[in-house]
Amino acid sequence: MLDLKAIYEIIIYSVGDTKAGTKMGKLQVRNLNNNSILNCIMWEETINRLNEKIFRSGNKIQILQGSFSEKYNNCLVSDVKLVEEAKFGLSEQERNELFSRICNRITQFKDEKLRDFITDLISKNEEKFKISPAAKLMHHNYLGGLLEHSFECMNIADKVVDIFEKKLNRDEVVAAAIIHDLGKIFEYEINTDSGIIDYTQGFYETWISHSQWGFTTFITSGFTRIAKMIAAHHGRSDWGSIIDLGQKDLEPYVYVLHHIDDLSAKFGKTTVTDLQNGD
Repeated sequence: MLDLKAIYEIIIYSVGDTKAGTKMGKLQVRNLNNNSILNCIMWEETINRLNEKIFRSGNKIQILQGSFSEKYNNCLVSDVKLVEEAKFGLSEQERNELFSRICNRITQFKDEKLRDFITDLISKNEEKFKISPAAKLMHHNYLGGLLEHSFECMNIADKVVDIFEKKLNRDEVVAAAIIHDLGKIFEYEINTDSGIIDYTQGFYETWISHSQWGFTTFITSGFTRIAKMIAAHHGRSDWGSIIDLGQKDLEPYVYVLHHIDDLSAKFGKTTVTDLQNGD
């Protein structure tokens, strides 16, 4: 139900088209008093009147005018007030530092062909890599989120290989950890003025997902084992994984990236709110 006195934290915001050809905003917020979730919609007139920056993930707002629909289980919002602005994401200095540390780790690869390939790939996409989020909602969904997620995965990968060094190729596992989500720089876009994240128009006309982009990039370049790790990193086919880890007789290395990725998503700075609180 709608509580006009409550302070709400924005979870996600997007704008789409109605059948009539007008714009409609979809807003999901969390009531900070009781942690309940409220799904809201806004018509074009409201969207045009309010500054998009208000709806950045993590911002705290108060709903000034709105009505709750029992039938649709959502709230039609016509006016809101910004109460507290969330941190935008990583600073430029933080992003540059993370990128430098990733690049430095890549220079330590013993496999010269792989080292040159990864270096060239991220150098060509440096600017997008530095600003991209790792997701729209699930984890690391802020400016520089993909860079931080990749850095965390890189460090976890080295620790995992320390334990299973005789059974894993360190360069391949670390490379997969760094690069497994790079396709997200093409799948998502972030407005660097408002912080709003959305899907990139046209991406899905060519690709199914960032995982398919990664798998294709590495399999066509001859890095088969890295391609398989990327193909399996979502774990289950119903989660978007190209290789379902529930199938039998997979080689052990195929499982590694999934667990590395999952640990970063679960224990890293998963949202802009975590980033702001320093958790």
